[in-house]
Amino acid sequence: MAGESLATLHLSYGTPRAGVPSPVSFRRWVEAALAGARRRRPAELSVRIVGTREGRMLNRTYRDKDYATNVLSFPVELPPGVRLPLLGDIAICAPVVRREAAEQGKLVAHHWAHLTVHGVLHLLGYDHIEEAEATRMEAMETRILKGLGVPDPY
Repeated sequence: MAGESLATLHLSYGTPRAGVPSPVSFRRWVEAALAGARRRRPAELSVRIVGTREGRMLNRTYRDKDYATNVLSFPVELPPGVRLPLLGDIAICAPVVRREAAEQGKLVAHHWAHLTVHGVLHLLGYDHIEEAEATRMEAMETRILKGLGVPDPY
């Protein structure tokens, strides 16, 4: 059906929702990222909004870094031959998002949009470890965000 979403989004909250964008905003950002990456197949993912304690625990457990970071992506690892629309999970740390937006002079909503798009692109296999990959990913993020009315985050 035209206009029907291919994204199934599960939102959960490990921190108070005050100051956190609406589910409608997250859906819009996820769908923009999927469209910008030209994904035309159904996609299912979870976004969890976390506080500093949970963000730090996740970063320490999965990246050996003992601090809360802004966004973490956990791409699904399906067994060979299993074809499901699952992309994985994203954790976004609300206090870090607010702090970074203030430090960088950005609207907090724009920073939420950026980190959501960034996390989805990671789930789709994009990365920024190598310089060429970083350039490609940043250009894609900038293009997707521009379509959402968000200025270049870089």
